[in-house]
Amino acid sequence: MTSQPLRVGIVGLQPGRSWAAKAHVPALHALSADFVIAGIANTTLASAVLAAAALDHGPRPFASVADLVASADIDVVSVTVRVPHHLDVVKTAITAGKHVYCEWPLGNGLAEAQELARLAKEKGVLGVVGTQACLSPEILYMKQLIADGFVGEVLSTTLIARGGGWGGVIPEKKSHAYLLDNTNGATMLTIPVGHALAGLRAVLGDVERVSAVLATRRSTALAVDSGEKLPVTAPDQVLVSGVLTGGAPVSLHYRGGMPRDSAGLLWEINGAEGDLRVTGPFGHLQFVPLTLSGARGDEKAFQTLTVPDDYQAELPADPMVGNVARTYARMAADLRQGTRTAPSFDDAVALHRVIAAIETAASDGKPLDVDRASA
Repeated sequence: MTSQPLRVGIVGLQPGRSWAAKAHVPALHALSADFVIAGIANTTLASAVLAAAALDHGPRPFASVADLVASADIDVVSVTVRVPHHLDVVKTAITAGKHVYCEWPLGNGLAEAQELARLAKEKGVLGVVGTQACLSPEILYMKQLIADGFVGEVLSTTLIARGGGWGGVIPEKKSHAYLLDNTNGATMLTIPVGHALAGLRAVLGDVERVSAVLATRRSTALAVDSGEKLPVTAPDQVLVSGVLTGGAPVSLHYRGGMPRDSAGLLWEINGAEGDLRVTGPFGHLQFVPLTLSGARGDEKAFQTLTVPDDYQAELPADPMVGNVARTYARMAADLRQGTRTAPSFDDAVALHRVIAAIETAASDGKPLDVDRASA
């Protein structure tokens, strides 16, 4: 592939407020040697025009996703719309022969993810999924510490966190109400828990068997802007216990809402020779600042572990931007070198399968092997 910057068309950019504006745009700007934002497509041409006008270098506004993917001036399509629209937008891009960076979750459930992964293979395009917690410097360093024997044999791991949302209050009905409906596939289980599971699997390997409880303890949520109380069907309590490859037990509990203080994420890995601990302000492992600490042998207190500078790779220190930039950087390297280092659609299917197993185990009230989970 050419050494010129890859031309990106973003689907779903709202200046100043969308995830694309807050994370993707600055991430791509930080990788100017690899990418240039060449096009924008939103629900209307007028919206695309406004979004394009807010950016430097004048990306072209398109009247539709179909027009954007049909353009010879677009190499990569970044899909940052709501989860229920991922299937149609990603299929449209793949069918047109474009490489795709799709936000997580890849699809609204396992079946959609499997369909998109299959289609990407058939068309010979690269599909990258935004499970960027895997590439957080702290997560990468922790993975290396475990590989180097810092904790010895991993005996167990426990993660407790607050979901950040799903706490009975949403700031705005128009932008947040869809998160309350379990059928939309954008829930505490699929988003913060999904990202946390991606990071956990990157460090410790696959989850092989799960038991689970999913509970909706808050049946309504207040929309602050309108004053309405809206129905909630998405779970605000996610409890998972299971076994990792190799036999180590895993437990996870996510609670809806924000913590009372800055301690909203605690992940511990217990080993035969030491322990590692990750803390953060709340449970969105993919974009919150993380602190890594550890203790070994007879040490009675955890010591902060400083991540070596080379894990930052001169990318933005802000984890919201930096982790997305790291994903794009790997995507560029994969496209230029033929490697497969960025989180892929196949990786997304594997993660969707864990979530499907959690849902089935919770529904049936029985443990389930992950490889037996079906759409």
